[in-house]
Amino acid sequence: MSENIFFNRELSWLEFNARVLKQGLRKELPLLERLQFLSIVSSNFDEFFQVRVAATKRMLESAPDTADASGLTPKLVLSSISARAHQIIRQQQECLMNDILPALAKEGMVYVPPAQYTPQQTDYLQKLFRSEIFPLLTPLRTDTEAFPHIKNLDLYAGFLLKPISGIRNASELFKGDDDQPRIAFVEIPGGINRLYWLPTDKKVREFVMLEDIITFCGRQLFPGFEVEETLVFKVARDADFAVDEDAGSNFIHAMEDVLIQRKSSFPVQLQCNASSNVIRDFLKEKLELTDEDIYQTDGMVDVGGLMELREADETGKLSFEPWEHFYPADLPEDEPYWDTLKLHDKILHVPYESYDPVVKFLSDAADDDNVLAIKMTLYRTGRNSPIIDALERAAQRGKQVVVLVELKARFDEERNIAWANELEQAGVTVIYGLVNLKVHAKVLMVIRRESDTIRRYVHLATGNYNTKTAKLYSDISLFTANQEIANDVSLFFNLVTGYSTLQKMKHLGMAPVTLKDRILSMIQREIERSTPEQPGLIIAKMNSLTHEDVIAALYRASQAGVKVMLNIRGICMLVPGVKGLSENITVVSIVDRYLEHSRIFYFQNAGTPELYCSSADWMSRNLDRRIELMFPILDKTAFRQVKSWLDMYFEDNTNAEVLLPNGSWEPIDAKRSAHVRAQEMLYKHYKYQNETNEKARKNTQEFEVRRK
Repeated sequence: MSENIFFNRELSWLEFNARVLKQGLRKELPLLERLQFLSIVSSNFDEFFQVRVAATKRMLESAPDTADASGLTPKLVLSSISARAHQIIRQQQECLMNDILPALAKEGMVYVPPAQYTPQQTDYLQKLFRSEIFPLLTPLRTDTEAFPHIKNLDLYAGFLLKPISGIRNASELFKGDDDQPRIAFVEIPGGINRLYWLPTDKKVREFVMLEDIITFCGRQLFPGFEVEETLVFKVARDADFAVDEDAGSNFIHAMEDVLIQRKSSFPVQLQCNASSNVIRDFLKEKLELTDEDIYQTDGMVDVGGLMELREADETGKLSFEPWEHFYPADLPEDEPYWDTLKLHDKILHVPYESYDPVVKFLSDAADDDNVLAIKMTLYRTGRNSPIIDALERAAQRGKQVVVLVELKARFDEERNIAWANELEQAGVTVIYGLVNLKVHAKVLMVIRRESDTIRRYVHLATGNYNTKTAKLYSDISLFTANQEIANDVSLFFNLVTGYSTLQKMKHLGMAPVTLKDRILSMIQREIERSTPEQPGLIIAKMNSLTHEDVIAALYRASQAGVKVMLNIRGICMLVPGVKGLSENITVVSIVDRYLEHSRIFYFQNAGTPELYCSSADWMSRNLDRRIELMFPILDKTAFRQVKSWLDMYFEDNTNAEVLLPNGSWEPIDAKRSAHVRAQEMLYKHYKYQNETNEKARKNTQEFEVRRK
């Protein structure tokens, strides 16, 4: 069998979204968490269609006969995407309408569709519409020379209209072409609630959706016309734009142009409810879409609006039990970390541990008179960021602050442009990424004067400097005062901020310079050192695996008897379990309450094991077209910690699924062993550790000797 055997990238991603959906289908999970997973399915699809489907459509135009690594042409990929995506969305909507909403009703949260409004509810909604919603709406007629622009991913209501006979001049107000249906569009306002509670004297609470109110009361928008049919819809457009890398000093303006283009690019998908085929077909024609591009459902077009129900869950019984984010016991809360890090490295494991140490590390550096400089990268930072506040404060206190802001972080470009401008105004030296390469590395260095020397402190991470996602994403980061690693980080910053020849780094692997070759050489080393008596072992956890060179190397490792254990959350193009090719490779995936985001790589190395964490997945974009860093775990205690976490992910038999050679995923059989859920085990570990430390601290205080 040929070694060049791969799953299709896009179809593999669809199976990841199907695994997300499976969490929503699990009746044992709390209702609002199931609803959250359904919402994630929708948001995942939004990005997928904007980027991956759009790119495939362009490939269909430019190179229709070109087959990818899996042997599929763009046309076959698109038809396969449509078939599987329709199936997933159908399951999602059936779960929502036939399972979750009825179950919520039993819990006292009742969705009332327009057909079931009582006269009292109708009167209330008509008044609400006139006073709070009507002034925000702008009907758009469609019979003008320029078809009205449908914004990317905004929710709309469509109205099929008929003049009321006997009303003078009604036809003139909206005359149009007699051969065309009279259709108007109304954008659903985005700045107000999506969910409204109805007044009731019942024990249950009843709610309606904003789009239902607008379609139900829409006749008020069109005096002299009857509303024959309505349609709620949204359109996904191409968002896979590349900025002009030769824009030079006008790079920010070029990026802003990309953001403008994204709003009006070509449509790739129409999502709508099933209330009007006339309006649906009208949109299909005007937007030049095919049947495969239409996703029509009997449910709700935008599931995310239902997440406002969380505010009504006062007891919290419909959500997961809250998990704390514990402050690390081995880091001081009331003093800087400088002395601690000179003694040993510190691994931070969020969200089980709090992200506060990263904020404190940077904040202490900003306020420390002995700190001379701060250098860091920013990819996705989030709103109201204390990270930004600390950097600005440091610059205002006269420290040298250099920040590489990646403006090309997709869907965060606008926010990053704003951060870059704000940082510059505060006196920060801002570097706007590199030409043709996204800077995806996550690294922070503090340079401090101590006695008669200069010491550097480093933070390296698998996840972004984002305090919000640090409560939702599972990531690992390293605090270290190791001066050899600090030397490598200095070389890294000199390379990405200025002009420098490529310098050899002792510990760090950097893409696209050395990282791919280093990974391939470590796989090859495992092959060469593997024996039948002591077979090699590679254990890797990442978000996605698509790099064909790395996959081919893993196939060779399997054929040489090396055991390869992969934990891959999302896309996996490698085909495991094929006799003579990949029979020694297993692939598992975990979808749970936290998004698995850390990248960890273990190589047994004939008894001298090595362990790395990285900002990079084993994907072509990461290893060939981005600036990434892989860093070793050198501290013995830290090594044992990270390796134990990595092992735990392969013990999970509750949320883990295993990839089969045919591309399907199946749950791991939990009947043969005790219940193991990796994320729950990790949380309980940190909870126990925190309780033990609190008890020890309390005992120390009780026996404290008071001296005169």
